[in-house]
Amino acid sequence: MAEKISLTKKDRLSVAWRSTFLQGSWNYERMQNGGWAFAMIPALKKLYTTKEDRSAALKRHLEFFNTHPYIASPILGVTLALEEERANGAPVDDVTIQGVKVGMMGPLAGVGDPVFWFTVRPILGALGASLALTGNILGPIIFFVAWNIIRWAFMWYTQEFGYRAGSAITDDLSGGLLQDVTKGASILGMFVLGALVQRWVNVKFTPVVSEVKLDKGAYIDWNSLPSGAKGIQQALQDQASGLSLSATKVTTLQDNLDQLIPGLAALLLTFLCMWLLKKKVSPIIIILGLFVVGVGLHVLGVM
Repeated sequence: MAEKISLTKKDRLSVAWRSTFLQGSWNYERMQNGGWAFAMIPALKKLYTTKEDRSAALKRHLEFFNTHPYIASPILGVTLALEEERANGAPVDDVTIQGVKVGMMGPLAGVGDPVFWFTVRPILGALGASLALTGNILGPIIFFVAWNIIRWAFMWYTQEFGYRAGSAITDDLSGGLLQDVTKGASILGMFVLGALVQRWVNVKFTPVVSEVKLDKGAYIDWNSLPSGAKGIQQALQDQASGLSLSATKVTTLQDNLDQLIPGLAALLLTFLCMWLLKKKVSPIIIILGLFVVGVGLHVLGVM
């Protein structure tokens, strides 16, 4: 029986250190995939001995990946555990590894910004700035040192937590726990991505469908408003009470679509992109195509 291959603490430290460069090769097609693969290299070299196995491992880790750069650490830990079990003969396939990564990266991405960018960094920045304003050189030093200690400690310990959690998952391969986790992670990931469609995909059709003249009293009479700040205040109050800004109500095609199903065009565009990706169309081609079509429709007055 072959000896089990295990990742040592030194191997995992190498992965953690490399993960600090996660966004070093960020790109519009697969985003953080290059930095992710770079971080995984020390572990993959330890786990796989042949050139073919190492190439296959790097290839599966060059798939799309994007999350908060610090929150990637627990995902790295789980992935390390899965790769370790796979290298030792466990039935962990490419779909399982990618499914766990995609399922975790979406929900965890929303945690990083409020914790690090909106809480920890402003607090440390305020502390450092208050000292610097008094001429104390410790201000910037404290900010730099404290920030990196917190950042590195979080990344290392969450990676270790993910590694231990991933090992526990793979201990129950025969019981189907890994399959359940993979399925649940994939469902959660798709749910989060679906919810982001309305937020990040914006399609607006500009053709005018109708123009209706409003009755007097249904719109703001700009000529009767007081001059200066009082007029502005009165206009804002009138608008808040439901009065129109103009005497003519203009209804566009987008207004009618929003009354039917808000976000319908954005959803259909997302489905189109998914269908093109399924047909092996390059994401770069899709991005360029959307750019050209969008500019063309804008020139024609459609969007």
